[in-house]
This record gives sequence, C-alpha cells and structure tokens, in this order.
Amino acid sequence: MKLIPRRTALATLGAVAALATAGTAMAQTVTLRLHQMLPPQATIPAKAIVPWAQKVEAESGGKIKVQLFHAMQLGGAPPQLFDQAKDGVVDLTWTVLGYTPGRFPKTEVFELPFMSSSAEASSRAIQEYVEKFAADEFKDVKLIAVHTHGPGLFHTKQPVVGLESLRGMKIRGGSRIINNMLTKLGATPVGMPVPAVTEALSKGVIDGTTIPWEVTPSLKVTELVKNHTTFAGKEGLYTQTFAFSMNKASYEKLPPDLKKVIDDNSGQVAAALFGKAMDDGDKAGREIAVKAGNKITELELAEVQRWKRTASTVETDWVNEVKAKGIDGAKLASEARALIAKYNK
Repeated sequence: MKLIPRRTALATLGAVAALATAGTAMAQTVTLRLHQMLPPQATIPAKAIVPWAQKVEAESGGKIKVQLFHAMQLGGAPPQLFDQAKDGVVDLTWTVLGYTPGRFPKTEVFELPFMSSSAEASSRAIQEYVEKFAADEFKDVKLIAVHTHGPGLFHTKQPVVGLESLRGMKIRGGSRIINNMLTKLGATPVGMPVPAVTEALSKGVIDGTTIPWEVTPSLKVTELVKNHTTFAGKEGLYTQTFAFSMNKASYEKLPPDLKKVIDDNSGQVAAALFGKAMDDGDKAGREIAVKAGNKITELELAEVQRWKRTASTVETDWVNEVKAKGIDGAKLASEARALIAKYNK
C-alpha cells in the first residue's frame, strides 16, 4: 500500500472540509420567488418591493435571494395572486385584497368611503387592526404586511365638479365596496384589476377610473384623461387594501436565523415602508398631472359633505352584510377609525 505524505493528506482533508463547508453554505442559501401584477417602474415594485428585497438579502448575509417577477410574468391573473402564495406556486406575492370579493370581510372595512387618510398612517393602522381583529383571514399564509394606498380620487375624461356630474359615467372600481359606492353616487361601476385600466380608458370602455395618484404614471392615465377630482379634508373618497404574503411552507423550512430576518421585515416595519412609498408616489403622480397642464378640481367641504351623506349607506350595507357572517361591523368600523386617528397623530 502506497503511503500518502502527511502534508498531502492534510491538504486533501482540508479541501474536503472546504467543499463540505461550501456545500453547507450553498444549502443554506434560499431563493424566494416574488410575483406581483405591476410593471417594475410602478411605485410599489420600485419603491417598496425592491428595497424590501434588498434589505432582506443584506440582513441575511446573502443567504436569502429574492427573485422578482413583475407584471404577472409567471402567469395567472391578479385575483389569483393571494392563492399563488397560499398554494406554494411562488414564495411571495403582493396583491389587492379586493380582487377576491367577500374573502376578507373584516379587512375590507378600510375600503369604506371617507375612512382612510394618508397611506402611511392608514397602513400602520390596518396592520395593527388585522393583527388584533382579522388575523384569521390570513391564517393560510405567513403575512408579511397589509397596507392601503393614499386618499382615493377620480381621473376622468370629462370633469367631475360635483355629485351630479358623475352620474352616468362608466367608472372603473377596484373592489366590491368601491363599486357599491360608485353605484350610490350615480356612476356605472366597471370592475377590473388595475393593469387593465390603460386599455379600458384608451378604448372607451370606461370614462374614468378610481385609482390613487401614485399609479397614474405607470398606467399613463394622465395622458389618457385630463381631469382629476380630489376631496377637501383629511380623508380620501376611498382606499384599497393590499397584502404582501409568503407561503407558509416556504417560511417554515427556513432556519431560525433566516426566519428572524423575515420576521424583522414584517408587520409594522413593512406596512410603514409600503405606506410611505404610496404617499411619496402620490406626490410624484400629482406633479406629473400638474406639469401636463391637466385640470385638478378639489371639491370644497360643503360639497364633500353631500358626497359623504350619499355614500354613507355603503357602510350600512357592509355592516348588514357582515352581520350575516357573525361579524360586528359597526364595532370594527369604530376600531378602524380609532386606529387611523391614532397613527395620524
């Protein structure tokens, strides 16, 4: 038997150990696939999802890699995104909760007319609200965060200068609550996910849309319509609710140190990040409309009160609907308003 020199043997053992260590390090590297509906330049992908992914990658020491798939690149439609996370089709998704009507009845309280204010305050409020009152609606996923957009408004081909001028207009709505509100206000609601708005406006399928300022640039809305209607006061006409979710199994199989990285970037931290991105995006979107010379109408407080009175039955409808499911809607609406007031301070 040929003897191997001691130095060579030690070198060989060292190489084997190095390979084993490298293998262990590689085994600890996790790639999480994140799927969402908007183009990469839109506010949330560019200003919230990418910074979140970069922070997670940095804090994990490179052990977590987040692979981004924008604009439904992996297939399906926006209403399927929540289930794509739940079912493990992908690891992470960001989506609008209102795209699956009736599935999140307690959470949709934030969509009620004249409920929400700034996106950051309302996002922090809805995060605390869900943790306290609606966690069961997200039991099938590891919830990273919920959030809202900023004060909702109209973007229309013809100006909306009062309640009467809205009547008969075909207006895109993003959820059943918003569509009910549009009906009460005299418009004809047309439901569709936000990526469909550009084509619907350009083809005349709709006369206008309800979206926040922040998403108007990526949808080219300020080029397709020349009128925007906002509301005096702190509260917007409406908001929509969003969820950033992770597949439970993808989370559970992470080692403790990487679970901690995800946990440290979930909850209030993530809700505030997404909310602030929405607020900043609103400022940028509005400025684009101003530079384009578009007409921005702010309805005065007296006119806003008329809208509030007309839209108030939307909340009554919602309270009655959720009561049939054993939910005290009046109490939840009160809790939501209290939390929004808390974070507005």
